[in-house]
Amino acid sequence: MTDRTPPVEAAAFRAAMRLPATAVTVIATGSGEDRMGLTASAVCSLSDAPPMILACVNRASPVLPAIRANGCFSANFLTEAQSALAMRFAGMTKVYGAERFDGSAWHRLATGAPVLEDALSVFDCHLDCEHDSPTHAILIGRVAAIRQNDGARSLVYTSGTFSTPAALSA
Repeated sequence: MTDRTPPVEAAAFRAAMRLPATAVTVIATGSGEDRMGLTASAVCSLSDAPPMILACVNRASPVLPAIRANGCFSANFLTEAQSALAMRFAGMTKVYGAERFDGSAWHRLATGAPVLEDALSVFDCHLDCEHDSPTHAILIGRVAAIRQNDGARSLVYTSGTFSTPAALSA
């Protein structure tokens, strides 16, 4: 049987995927002047036994080889007060490399990857395995440590902008 369905156009796919609200996360790795990070919205839980997360990183990103070399990364879910940080790590401010970490408090937990002090929640992960797609690497992280900020509210990305769940229900 042949599939005669016309292919979905990339622009239409991107437009439809921008509508659902997704959490905004900074993926980080490295130490000192070798720290690197990026903003991601394709990060989610995978398993609780053992604790694992899934993160998708563009194969063209210079952060991906650093994650591979370090064998670890952190997933820092941002709060509503951290939209400027999200823009910085997304490259919207033309700040790159270790300079993206300036102005925020970063620490280390179990793996040595940088973790954001005041993030909503942090998952410090060993890189367990990786799968390739045509444009992204699908990283599976085995969670070595977590930290959470129960009093904060999540930053989300929807319709091409950063927002909060409270603003979406207004």
